[in-house]
Amino acid sequence: MNGPGLVPYLIVGALLFGIGIAGVLSQRSALMVLMSIEIMLNASLLTLIAFWRFVKPVNFDVQVFAIIIFTIAAVEMAAGLGLFLLIFRQRGNTNVDELKDLKQ
Repeated sequence: MNGPGLVPYLIVGALLFGIGIAGVLSQRSALMVLMSIEIMLNASLLTLIAFWRFVKPVNFDVQVFAIIIFTIAAVEMAAGLGLFLLIFRQRGNTNVDELKDLKQ
């Protein structure tokens, strides 16, 4: 196979996952937390596809699984954005600390 080996893909995936973790832990805006979770999901899919490429490239089950996960992630992002817009219209902000009273 031409191109980089497995290790660069894993390094990029780990860096993206780390950026996502840092975003979840440091951000207070619910939209930024959702975007950070999306980055973490994409990093895990990158490593999944990288392993597929170097272990079993003739089997296309992983690609179908990845397309399904990308589709689910897009739907989750759209639904989350809709919820955050509704919360923003009612409360004026989407600060995670101030949304804790929604549990009740």
